[in-house]
Amino acid sequence: MTRHLAIFNPEAVETIFSGDKKIEGRFSQIKIAPYGKVSAGDVVLIKLPGEKIVGQFLVDRVIYFDHPILQELADLKKKYGKDMALPKTFWLDKEKVNFVTLMFIKSVTKFIIAPQIPKRDLRPWVVLG
Repeated sequence: MTRHLAIFNPEAVETIFSGDKKIEGRFSQIKIAPYGKVSAGDVVLIKLPGEKIVGQFLVDRVIYFDHPILQELADLKKKYGKDMALPKTFWLDKEKVNFVTLMFIKSVTKFIIAPQIPKRDLRPWVVLG
């Protein structure tokens, strides 16, 4: 089991805790974490930008896409879009994506006391080990 620290916007955090967001998707043009770094059974710590860690979830399973074509992205949106709980405008700028990581969320936990893990850079995803 590997632990990860991920930055989420407030809307995404709310949908994760409410159970509406069942899949976390990360899209990038370059090969960066979590692509190829996250596995089933890993723990993802949920952090708001510039704030503390507010919770965590377990990764149930992961699907990776390497240089998906437009049809694959359309299929991905159709099949998983609802469970990803993304704003409708999200898909407008995702036509040039090269790497996609889909993490199926299970066992969400909200923290009362946040763990102290220092993070001072701009990376949206950090593999803690």
